[in-house]
Amino acid sequence: MSKSVITYIICAVVSVCFHEAAHGYVANFFGDPTAKRAGRLTLNPVRHIDPFGTVVLPLILIIAGLPVFGYAKLVPVNVSRLRNPRNHAVLVSLAGPGLNLSFAAISIAICRLSGATFDPFSGTIMASGSLSLNIAQAFGLFGLVNILLAAFNLLPFPPLDGSAIIERLVPQRHIPRYYALRQSAMPVLFGFLLLNALFFHLGSGMLDSLLNAFERLAFKS
Repeated sequence: MSKSVITYIICAVVSVCFHEAAHGYVANFFGDPTAKRAGRLTLNPVRHIDPFGTVVLPLILIIAGLPVFGYAKLVPVNVSRLRNPRNHAVLVSLAGPGLNLSFAAISIAICRLSGATFDPFSGTIMASGSLSLNIAQAFGLFGLVNILLAAFNLLPFPPLDGSAIIERLVPQRHIPRYYALRQSAMPVLFGFLLLNALFFHLGSGMLDSLLNAFERLAFKS
């Protein structure tokens, strides 16, 4: 396994742990201590790792040469215990992607200020600028992982975080019908991911566009 793949995995584990902990901290702030009582307000990866989603699935995708993604155990949130359930539930859901975007912005700023040149498709540094090669690659991959993690989780498919925005826009009287439709969202999500993996290999698709956008934003003037 190459050094860039190992660095990618470390960045992904760290990013996912912060992502999930952010949900729990914001929920606790708004009155729901469920995550705190479950011991999930921690950055200890052992508390957040899902054996399949965090370990097995990414390894399968790496071996298959497909775009790598994964997930951690969902932080438990009891929406009914939030002080303002409908509004605060949206903020709890957006806390994870929001933190990922903040990490990505910091990584992009460091890479641009250092003058590093990074290929997001291969995870390799062509020129490190004022940073050492290893540090430049770590920041580049950390920013890339957080961009991808935020974009993935903001998709409007349950149980992803972006679905909270859709749910908030649904009138209260239609919520039961929305919950019924939500049960069939997972096949749609997996279908979308499979199609995107196919288009990625053909040189197009959402992930391909995100990688290009990240490279332009972080490493080109």
